[in-house]
Amino acid sequence: MRDVSSGIEWHRYLKIAAATPLGFIFIAHHRQQKKMFYLSLIEHTLRLPPHLLHLPVDEAIKSELETLFLDKVIAKLGLCISVYDIRSIKGGFIFPGDGASTYTVEFRLIVFRPFIGEIIVAKLKESDASGLRLSLGFFDDIYIPVHLLPTPSRFEAIPNTRNQGRWIWDFGDAEEAQSEEPRFVIDGSDPIKFRVDSVIYPSIPLEQPENSKPFAPMVITGTINYDGLGPVSWWEEAEMIQEDE
Repeated sequence: MRDVSSGIEWHRYLKIAAATPLGFIFIAHHRQQKKMFYLSLIEHTLRLPPHLLHLPVDEAIKSELETLFLDKVIAKLGLCISVYDIRSIKGGFIFPGDGASTYTVEFRLIVFRPFIGEIIVAKLKESDASGLRLSLGFFDDIYIPVHLLPTPSRFEAIPNTRNQGRWIWDFGDAEEAQSEEPRFVIDGSDPIKFRVDSVIYPSIPLEQPENSKPFAPMVITGTINYDGLGPVSWWEEAEMIQEDE
């Protein structure tokens, strides 16, 4: 594998001489400071189908790369968001008996993979007795388990629903905690700020139980059990009280 990182100002890079299941070689990745998005440099042997050969080569190759990679999770790398650019195209060979052209393409992907401890703002997708599920719009497998909710918290079930409800943070004295309308409710009315606790890439199961959740190739676990985390309105209200004082 060639080291193509020379001459490029990488803040951080890895060189891995191993092919992934998608058949590409991950050469390097670049992360500006500490953000949830990376630029990852990939080398891939691409078969360009005959129906794309009427297009300009760079346009056809980008279209095929997007089909192969976008919205796919690559283990240890993250969720592919976009083809950022194509750095080199070599080849164009047509093998006997095959109408497709084969190219060796070097390109950069924008990849979503937050780092541990990163603070992210998301929307509530589900709330049940096991905790919260959050969404960024383009990624939905973010979970806040019960033990990473603010302490003490309690679950208030919604009648006639399947395990759905809302979580309430019982902050303050006992009288306030038992009031008719608690102040610190997680109900999806405003964005939720959380801290990344872990990012895992589960192995693909050989068998999927009949009523199980769809397989998630990338799962983020977060916490809101720290000052400044949780629904953003909680802390906006606290800031207003401090200003009044």
